[in-house]
Amino acid sequence: MARGGERGCASACLALLTGLLLAACEAETPPPVEGFAGLGSSATAFARVEPGRVFAFPADHGAHPDYRIEWWYLTANLEDAQGRAWGVQWTLFRNALQPGSQETDWRNQNLWMGHAALTGADGHRYAETFARGGIGQAGVVAAPLQAWIDDWQLRSRSPANGGLGELQLHARGEGFSYRLRLTSARPPVLQGIQGFSQKSGQGQASYYYSQPFFQAEGSLLLDGQRHAVKGQAWLDREWSSQPLAPDQLGWDWFSLHLQTGEKLMLFQLRQAGGAHYRAGTWIGADGLAQPLSQEDIEMVPVRFSRVAGRRLPTAWTLRIAAKAFAIDTTALQEQAWMATRFPYWEGPIRFSGSHQGVGYLEMTGY
Repeated sequence: MARGGERGCASACLALLTGLLLAACEAETPPPVEGFAGLGSSATAFARVEPGRVFAFPADHGAHPDYRIEWWYLTANLEDAQGRAWGVQWTLFRNALQPGSQETDWRNQNLWMGHAALTGADGHRYAETFARGGIGQAGVVAAPLQAWIDDWQLRSRSPANGGLGELQLHARGEGFSYRLRLTSARPPVLQGIQGFSQKSGQGQASYYYSQPFFQAEGSLLLDGQRHAVKGQAWLDREWSSQPLAPDQLGWDWFSLHLQTGEKLMLFQLRQAGGAHYRAGTWIGADGLAQPLSQEDIEMVPVRFSRVAGRRLPTAWTLRIAAKAFAIDTTALQEQAWMATRFPYWEGPIRFSGSHQGVGYLEMTGY
């Protein structure tokens, strides 16, 4: 399976604005990068993330225009009838040039970016597309949830469980597409401290919730061949104005489905000096969430691979002593590189040890 290509708006203006927003302007003397894709740069005009927010569903499935960046992020670990493993990613990003913009015409100051990927043992395909807000090409409606860019869609079909009882998902790229039906029987899970997810010791944070209990079924189309699939999926919702500290270069993020029915989210923000910031959430099979602190988590890369000219850790050992949890992860496809405008690694993984299961790993800033 060869890597796929790029789609989207041909507007040079849009591409330029996107680059300016994320501090990636390709000038002769580029400005210093502050975190991955400029996410550590100052955002003083935008709303701050503070503890104590009261979340409301389905309202919080919608956009939050006072904040600078936000995403709707879905990953799925799937199997076909022959037992072959597949991974699906669907992401919609909203990036704001100024706070509070909700105009319904070209004055709208929101830029949208979509990523889609299909990963198998034999390769990795991806697609990327861009849109300007306010003209109907991309957007999000909270109730019922509708998130779209061009003809890629994530759409609610049930008001149950905060509007996430049933979703339909569709995306396509060069040589691939997928359609999935996602169902959940539990309400969303608040990450961090009641949805306040701290990202550094300097105060950076995001609002963050997930629906990690989706069951998925549907079909994949790869080079004209259709595959019926089923498995598990995980939706992340996150928004912030400055999610990284200026000296944080990127992150390593895991979402894990344990065979026991429990779920686990772990991340580390890599700091220039090597003192990485770690956090996570242990989610019981009953949906109850327990925050994990820096002291609870051990994350050690144990295998490095050459990917797109970079040296990346594609296998890890993860330990949480208080949970008697010690696992080793393996990537389904080591070359799961997203060669998008701001490139990163994203792909399905398996793990074994004290617990077994599947999940997803995302690595940025390498």
